[in-house]
Amino acid sequence: MNRAFTCVCQQPIFFRNSVCLACMKPLGYDALRGKLLPLEPADNPGLWRSVEGGTRARLYRRCMNLSTAAACNWMVPVASAEESAHDLCLCCRLTRTLPDLGTPEHAEWWGRIELAKRRLASSLLALRLPLVPRSEDPARGLAFDILVGLPGGSPVFTGHEDGVITLDAHEADDATREQRRTSLREPYRTLLGHLRHESGHYFWQRLVDGSPWLTSFRHVFGDERADYRAALETHYHQGAPADWSTRHVSAYASCHPWEDWAETWAHYLHMRDTLGTARGFGIRGNRVELACEPFDASVLQEGEGDEHTNARFLSWLNHWMKLTVALNEISRSMGVMDIYPFVLSQPAVRKLHLVHRIIVHKAPRGGRRRSALPLQS
Repeated sequence: MNRAFTCVCQQPIFFRNSVCLACMKPLGYDALRGKLLPLEPADNPGLWRSVEGGTRARLYRRCMNLSTAAACNWMVPVASAEESAHDLCLCCRLTRTLPDLGTPEHAEWWGRIELAKRRLASSLLALRLPLVPRSEDPARGLAFDILVGLPGGSPVFTGHEDGVITLDAHEADDATREQRRTSLREPYRTLLGHLRHESGHYFWQRLVDGSPWLTSFRHVFGDERADYRAALETHYHQGAPADWSTRHVSAYASCHPWEDWAETWAHYLHMRDTLGTARGFGIRGNRVELACEPFDASVLQEGEGDEHTNARFLSWLNHWMKLTVALNEISRSMGVMDIYPFVLSQPAVRKLHLVHRIIVHKAPRGGRRRSALPLQS
């Protein structure tokens, strides 16, 4: 996904910008086109159009959350009565529940969460995955509940249940998140990582459950019908198996096939978005001068996928490996943690390959689970 944009003044502008800092031109993000647009007022009051679009440019309304702590720069396309009825953009309409924004840190955390959610949503849209607010499709839509636990009340667990992603807003507090990262021995823990992981549970329902892909899923990831609660208890009491890295992308992925899928899904989104961003700025993995043994077709499951899809996946994967080696060395030069603290085993690559195939081939949409996905994940 390209995140490199240029204003009409020829200065660079970035995904989160709502105004060009060079010429002060208003900016807005068109999520369906994946473009950050310089804007000018249209003839109709309250509407905007792209500066580069000419007289027949499509019309937009600015998301109502632009002026809130969310600082949303996404646009609401106005091409029909249905679209023009929305005051919030697609991404903001995904949020169903907010904490008390009268508390200053809650508003600040909400802003950080929405920025991460916009990055997630833009990636999902770029992959042409179904993304509809639950308020508009109660049966299959997606919703986010951003919650803060009350003193003496029940704790809030980040997780997914039947189309609703719950996020503990404290994850937006850097100190809290770092403390949890250290105590849980996680080399990587971010807001965006949480959202990508939980979206994996949602899309398992949408793309895998009840679909022809379920057999392949069980062959590669394992049988998801295994007792989830018992698997979590074992993981938290005994930890991951010593050899988890030979089969999974993370230690947490080893506890249950659902978590293995969600961690692998998140990993795939990390890779796609980072490579797309790097490519947008002219940084390509195949141009990194690094002698290393590339992955070849032997790493994939025999008979899985067509030749063209497999070749593109392997090319993409090898570009990623070269890019991350260089990025890790750059991080070390700054004295900070590796940007990519992972090593991909052959079984993990096969799991990423299945995620890739399901997305590329636009898997049939499965049915809803008879029992809800777990809240804690």
